[in-house]
Amino acid sequence: MAGVFDIDLESEDPSDAEDEVCDFTMAEVEPEQTEEVELTGSSVDRERVGPECFELLTVLGKGAYGKVFQVRKVQGAQTGKIFAMKVLKKAKIVCNAKDTAHTRAEREVLETIRHPFIVDLLYAFQTGGKLYLILECLSGGELFMQLEKEGIFMEDTACFYLGEITLALGHLHSHGIIYRDLKPENIMLDYQGHIKLTDFGLCKESIHDEAVTHTFCGTIEYMAPEILTRLGHNKAVDWWSLGALMFDMMTGSPPFTAENRKKTIDKILKCKLNLPPYLTLDARDLIKKLLKKSPVQRLGSSKADCADIKKHPFFRHIDWDDLLNKRVEPPYKPSLQSEEDVSQFDSRFTRQTPVDSPDDTSLSQSAEHAFAGFTYVAPSVLESLKEGFSFEPKTRPVRRVSSSPHTPVSPLKFTLAEPFKCSADGEMRTPYEATPQASDNCASQPIRTPGRAKKKKKGHR
Repeated sequence: MAGVFDIDLESEDPSDAEDEVCDFTMAEVEPEQTEEVELTGSSVDRERVGPECFELLTVLGKGAYGKVFQVRKVQGAQTGKIFAMKVLKKAKIVCNAKDTAHTRAEREVLETIRHPFIVDLLYAFQTGGKLYLILECLSGGELFMQLEKEGIFMEDTACFYLGEITLALGHLHSHGIIYRDLKPENIMLDYQGHIKLTDFGLCKESIHDEAVTHTFCGTIEYMAPEILTRLGHNKAVDWWSLGALMFDMMTGSPPFTAENRKKTIDKILKCKLNLPPYLTLDARDLIKKLLKKSPVQRLGSSKADCADIKKHPFFRHIDWDDLLNKRVEPPYKPSLQSEEDVSQFDSRFTRQTPVDSPDDTSLSQSAEHAFAGFTYVAPSVLESLKEGFSFEPKTRPVRRVSSSPHTPVSPLKFTLAEPFKCSADGEMRTPYEATPQASDNCASQPIRTPGRAKKKKKGHR
């Protein structure tokens, strides 16, 4: 599964595998100890949050680094509530410093960001061999699955989803975060049909103003040209991906596809955009402006960021305040029988027996240090616990995750020795290395529809 459930973390450069040595040892393991969650100093007793607090219900996805389960909390605060539990194996992650950095980035971004269209992190904890992220369970499944059923979206449907995604990306950018892996598989639907961005492992923090980064990452079909050329990129790459996603929604495939990665890259870098005649003038104009190969000419690349996109005539019927506050009815509401309904997920996973297998790996002290401070409890959970005590008034406002919601996230230091920030509250495909060459007569080559059944396109790590 992708989205919240895209749990494949791989090296960004083949040379990394030669330079980095796995910093862990295999040994006999004592019973795994769960990292305790300090809820508050004196007003609330400690709650030991660990795997035993959750009943496994269904497998929602799996990959080389772990699994994602639908779970029910059976102990402590929020007992009985349904969540998604993402489980990652430490021993595989610490083999590569970049994999560790990706995991750390996801954990930190999820703690920092709160937005109606971004998935919520409720808890994070670890055992001797595994990392656990407890996220809201988005029972509507992937937008990918809805696209697969419909084939293409009508313009008003696409406009709704693209509007919510634009607000989510704009919020990330306002915090100096670029997303870098926008695609249908990473967009989930909640039970009402509103979107939620998930899978933040490829995010880059502290990208403000003229700052750029050079990591080759993302999913080829949705990658901006400046990522492929490795000349440096910024938030404008997310608006290219939005254009590619818009094209995908309204035509049935991304704008540049071919039978292999090299030819796809060639088309992205060299080929002219071909738009089907049935698209409206406003839709054609927005797609063209988002898919400008030069990032400085791309809509959304200015300091105004998403404000320029929101002003485009394609969105002229949207009341942005109503959209942000979920006062606009989604075009599709998932048909769900209960909170535990997993009918919107791939049956290849949901029919499997849910088992969180024991991990018999022991990490070295330096490797363990990479995950120090991983534990987290969301402020909303802390407040619900405090409200159970008579001396805490229930009208007390919810604490924010950080002291200032506008404070940008600290830059990542790509080293195994740096721990996670401690909260006060609490496929990669091998990058294509050769210089892409233009295909002969590429502008006239037909775009090949990849077929949605051939999922999944794994993000480059």
